[in-house]
Amino acid sequence: MAQAGHYLDKESGSVVPPIQPSTTFARNEQGELYDSNRIYARDQSVNAEMAEAILCELEAGSSCKLFASGMAAATALVQTLRPGDRIVAPTVMYWSLRAWLISFCADWHIDLAFYDPQNEADMVDVVKAARTEILWIETPANPTWEVVDIKKAADLAHSVGAQLVADSTVSTPLITKPIEYGADFVFHSATKYINGHSDVVAGALIAAKEDARWERLCKIRAQQGGILGPFESWLLLRGMRTMHVRVERACENAMKLAQHFVGFPGVKEVIYPGLASHKNHDVAAKQMTNGFGGMLSIRFEGGREKTATIMGRMKHFVRATSLGGVESLVEHRALVEGEGTPVPDDLLRFSIGIENVEDLIQDLEQAIIG
Repeated sequence: MAQAGHYLDKESGSVVPPIQPSTTFARNEQGELYDSNRIYARDQSVNAEMAEAILCELEAGSSCKLFASGMAAATALVQTLRPGDRIVAPTVMYWSLRAWLISFCADWHIDLAFYDPQNEADMVDVVKAARTEILWIETPANPTWEVVDIKKAADLAHSVGAQLVADSTVSTPLITKPIEYGADFVFHSATKYINGHSDVVAGALIAAKEDARWERLCKIRAQQGGILGPFESWLLLRGMRTMHVRVERACENAMKLAQHFVGFPGVKEVIYPGLASHKNHDVAAKQMTNGFGGMLSIRFEGGREKTATIMGRMKHFVRATSLGGVESLVEHRALVEGEGTPVPDDLLRFSIGIENVEDLIQDLEQAIIG
């Protein structure tokens, strides 16, 4: 990964892959393609394929496709469903995707059912209530960080003839490889940890095997054009070259910060899978290796108003959406998501970066104490 798939230009000695911006590929005098695999860059991008190959290897999958955004990737997968099909998803998940699912499924007569990710029995009941094609899980679930047992979810899905899609954005392939636990597809908002520098919007899907659904998805991507451009693909590959050190540092910082604020005056609860107090810690310890991620949430005494005040006092944490970059971010998710959100209004979500963790701890301390 750090060597970009052991890339080396044999002519120049370059260790950094070049950007190939060409949109079309020529034929020789006989009308034969110089490269039989390339006609047009919408679905045959040199830079995208380099990044896809590394992601595919990291996730132990059989094929990977990059998209212009996480939403483009997720929606393309859902669009492989037919009218009358059924998808089951968690009540707590990426908010934009949840909102789109509700609208799209209603318009296209796809049955959408939600389960409580905090209740394993509820997932079983909802999946078995009717014929299901796709079970969607997000683990850890943003922003309340429930951890779903991927193997149990995969076994459940397969027992009813469904396929399991695992949103592993927060874990990254360095911490959890869902395919090894039985997932059929792995989804990433590659904007986050895979890129890691807050300068690329991208999505990725990895398939355990290239089945009929995967073939439909590939056609949807090619025909709808939700592809990642050459420069963005090159940036994504650049980001992956440092992913292992960035994620390791973020995990270390997140654990230290979480441990520090457990029982801190004014703190109601610290939600982090790495803490023994986390309700799914045993599951997390089983399927999350090399750390428990860089994301955590903290609930504060004093409700919405006090929580918003604490956020406003921070000096090192950047008040911004997104996650997984080298800088630490904080966000009041209930405020952002608005009416209908299942997120408590006393909760702040933190994306812990790679800064000196003592600076982050001191910043949050002063914000709480005032």
